[in-house]
Amino acid sequence: MRTNKWLFGGVAAAAVAALLAACAAPMDRPQPADESIHVGAADLGGVVNSAKGPEAGVWVIAETTDLPTRFARIVVTDEGGRYLMPDLPQATYSVWVRGYGLVDSPKIRTGPGKLLNLTAVEAPGAAAAAEYYPPIYWYSMLRIPAKSEFPLGPMKSQPEWLNQLKTTGCMSCHALGTKGTRTMPKDFAHMKSTEAWARRIASGQAMTQMINVMNRFDRERVLSDWADWTDRIAAGALPFARPDRPQGVERNVMLTLWDWSTPTGYMHDLISTDRRKPTVNANGKLYGAPEESTDNFPVLDPNTNTASTIKHPVRDPKTPSSVKNPMAPSPYWGPQPIWDSQTSIHNQMMDEKGRVWMAARVRHPDNPDFCRKGSDHPSAKVFPLNSASRHASMYDPATGKFTLISTCFPTHHVVLAEDANNTLWFSSGVTGPGVFGWINRKMFEETGDEVRSQGWSPFVLDTNGNGKRDSYIEPGQPADPTKDTRVAANLYSVAVNPVDGSIWGTQLGFPGRVVRVAPGPDPTHTALTEIYEPPFPGYGPRGGDIDRNGVFWASLASGHLASFDRSKCTGALNGPKATGKHCPEGWTLYRFPGPQFRNVTDDGSAEASYFVWVDQFNTFGLGANVPIATGNMSDSYFALVRGKFVTIRVPYPMGFFAKWAEGRIDDPRAGWKGKALWATYSTRTVFHVEGGTENRPRVVKFQLRPDPLAR
Repeated sequence: MRTNKWLFGGVAAAAVAALLAACAAPMDRPQPADESIHVGAADLGGVVNSAKGPEAGVWVIAETTDLPTRFARIVVTDEGGRYLMPDLPQATYSVWVRGYGLVDSPKIRTGPGKLLNLTAVEAPGAAAAAEYYPPIYWYSMLRIPAKSEFPLGPMKSQPEWLNQLKTTGCMSCHALGTKGTRTMPKDFAHMKSTEAWARRIASGQAMTQMINVMNRFDRERVLSDWADWTDRIAAGALPFARPDRPQGVERNVMLTLWDWSTPTGYMHDLISTDRRKPTVNANGKLYGAPEESTDNFPVLDPNTNTASTIKHPVRDPKTPSSVKNPMAPSPYWGPQPIWDSQTSIHNQMMDEKGRVWMAARVRHPDNPDFCRKGSDHPSAKVFPLNSASRHASMYDPATGKFTLISTCFPTHHVVLAEDANNTLWFSSGVTGPGVFGWINRKMFEETGDEVRSQGWSPFVLDTNGNGKRDSYIEPGQPADPTKDTRVAANLYSVAVNPVDGSIWGTQLGFPGRVVRVAPGPDPTHTALTEIYEPPFPGYGPRGGDIDRNGVFWASLASGHLASFDRSKCTGALNGPKATGKHCPEGWTLYRFPGPQFRNVTDDGSAEASYFVWVDQFNTFGLGANVPIATGNMSDSYFALVRGKFVTIRVPYPMGFFAKWAEGRIDDPRAGWKGKALWATYSTRTVFHVEGGTENRPRVVKFQLRPDPLAR
């Protein structure tokens, strides 16, 4: 048995009486004039009312399949319920209203150039209204073991449990609390609830990863907690908190969405410009990173509303593929694997010429001899490496050609430096061999020599405090005051400080770390590392980025956005005591919006933010150096502006889950129309998104207007 393709049919069924009473058959009909709304030939505008009067802070959605790929535009009503949706491509659209406290209004078929007043439909009850809430409002109902119950299994404390339950573990690839996760597939209905949860975790090609995460807990307890959660929801339990409608500047946001890729594909993120100079590739195409799902990475041309794909090659046809991943049959897709990727394109960056540099697999993980012990490569002499699961590549849109680069070090995220060598710095991911790697792009492009152009180095703390890298002891060895110390660190995210060229990133774990590396003139031999642990109640950094002032920002599993300002440190930054806990004064924690788990008393939110991206050049309109965190449990981004969060929500299709943000300036003279943020739905379980198995990943363009009626 399979689940229904459309996951959200119950919303309409629950409110059918209200819908029938609200209006006659949907149709395009003349509207009374409203002189405050100026509708051009390519616009839609009007007023949204319900039985209570004008509806402020609700979304008007227009969607069409008449264009080469599915297209939607979404705007928010102002305080008087008025809306204006500008610059629609010529097509026939389905238009409807969605908002908290409402159920979807009937869809009206119309075209641009119309004044279209709309009737919002009040939710007939709390259950119908809650169907539109973001996942966090449902998942915060999960019962968390009390502090008094710890140690519990392998975990010593409640915060450590939460760290794994959130972005370090369970919610790093998809949101829990969506309709697809808070209800149990019918295929498992004959099982006890705990058995059903154990079985659903084994479904599909992420089986090994999901089971490994579950086994970090007390297995029976975490299955029992999830079972209790879905059982209570099935019995009619509803969220104890509810979301607010958009307020203030949040009502100025306009969204445009396009389909790309396939229903079985998923994205990790996308790229559209050179983040060092966001006018590069102005009005150009966007490129997606489909990770384990496919080698065909998608391309969107937003000017023609066209989506296409490009196949990424490998050097060795025997390169492993995700199609071989162990799996149990999926309740959505059955026994056949849906992923088939050799390249595992994870993250991309665009350079000053519009070329796309990628962390991608190009060969078998076994490293060539030049990486291993006995090689004369400088980095191999210091720290030989036997394997690398992912490498590097470059795609040049101007020529359509790929350059494949075999790196000795594993790659995960990539960033371009602002230095004379145009260095590409890489992180190694969730785990790694304990090194960071780089490619001297200037040397590589001049010589084509991938061996000489790459390097890597271990993470070495200056524990003897003399300001330079010396011989070092290994992790776990007794301290030696005359030597430095190699630390078992790892970079998940990676960023370059534009102030001093230092390399920053996050290391997953509990409590986790922020890592700073000063490369020095010869990083293989001169790089020195500093590590900093977030102070409680913060813990669990995952994604991180840096601003133009050198302040590092990180998303924490504790439900906080954290900033770390190294310039505020009052003590020594190296030496025998500089081992992670030595600069609490450098940290500031900002609690994410949304409820905390009901029985958790520590400060924080149930939010599990995957990444934070800093808008260094004001590409969106909220200001330069504004950190924008992914609200992965909240269908949103959270932008921190002057110490307060602006919530940038994606209400349709429900299930927006981003792992990155991308800002581009297409025309610096065009005001709000010339700049935008870009994102893609990045959940691995695209079939959990509203629309089910017929759904495809979508690109989202975010624009900030001066007011909700701006054209």
